[in-house]
Amino acid sequence: MESLDWRSFLARPALPPPPPQALDVLRRAPILITGAGGSIGSALALRLASLAPPMLILMEASESHLFALERAWTEAGAACPMTPILGSAADQALMEEIFSAHAPRIVFHAAAFKHVPLMEEQPLAAIANNIFGTETVARAAARHGARMVLLSTDKAVQPASVMGATKRVAERIVLAQGGTALRLGNVLASRDSVALEFARQIAAGGPVVVTDAAARRYFLTLDEAANLLLAAAVLEQRPALLAPVLPHTHLIADLARFMARELAPGRELAIDVTHPRPGDKQCELLWAADDRTQPAGLGAMVAIEPAVPGGELEAGLAGLCAALDTRNLSGALAYLQALASDFTPSEAVIALARQSNPLVYS
Repeated sequence: MESLDWRSFLARPALPPPPPQALDVLRRAPILITGAGGSIGSALALRLASLAPPMLILMEASESHLFALERAWTEAGAACPMTPILGSAADQALMEEIFSAHAPRIVFHAAAFKHVPLMEEQPLAAIANNIFGTETVARAAARHGARMVLLSTDKAVQPASVMGATKRVAERIVLAQGGTALRLGNVLASRDSVALEFARQIAAGGPVVVTDAAARRYFLTLDEAANLLLAAAVLEQRPALLAPVLPHTHLIADLARFMARELAPGRELAIDVTHPRPGDKQCELLWAADDRTQPAGLGAMVAIEPAVPGGELEAGLAGLCAALDTRNLSGALAYLQALASDFTPSEAVIALARQSNPLVYS
């Protein structure tokens, strides 16, 4: 995978990194990263280490991922002070302890469940982690006067999956607290990404499995994702909803063919087309049709969203929390649709909700 030239696949110039002088604020502030052991969180942590902030607090819920990050930190020779914390972003007491003990001024919230088909099977887990984990972090950041940057996704636009809907609600929470949300597309070679799955299939001799021959996605590199997060953290405008300026989507099937040519030259590998999975969309979007956008510089756009009355968001979250506490999926799904009004649930999720309450979904 390291030998692949992603630029030749993307067929576009790399998104520009933030100018060094724009990053001065990141050199002066203690910084917290949640989900720091993920692919993007790890890349961001190592980039921030090169800026030498006073302290990096690296929070991760997975023991193995946090261990791997500590090892990568040592191997990289990072000299920046680092505090590893094993725990969940949804743990209110832990978040308060972190802010009281370390006083981070900037928070990158990258902790989330991201696998679309799995979250269609586990919707309550997605709601608990992606929505209420975000709310816990956002409220702690607001109480302590810290700036928050949410790592979001293009799947939050007109969501067709529970994962996308939960990230849309997470965006609303962060924006309501005066923070910044950054939507990314598919990050090439990130952990458990389609590119890594294709690489595994190619190494096994094929076939390479594509779920929809017409499916298209926005793609960017791990380095570009880290640069965009740094840019989001220093953008003066807030609240802000951001997405990268990308010229076009790519067919997932083209990615499969590119990787097969590069990783198995001279071999003819079959590409099998199966069927879309629950929650999959044929084409993702970075903006909704009625979003008003304007340039923000540093390779990103900013959307101007209409203000949402705080009471409406609070009431919806309270109802969603009550449904979650009682494991009432049909009620939770109704509140999720109210909070993400353009969310279209899959038949798989509706079937689960019907089992939860046959009178609601009949």
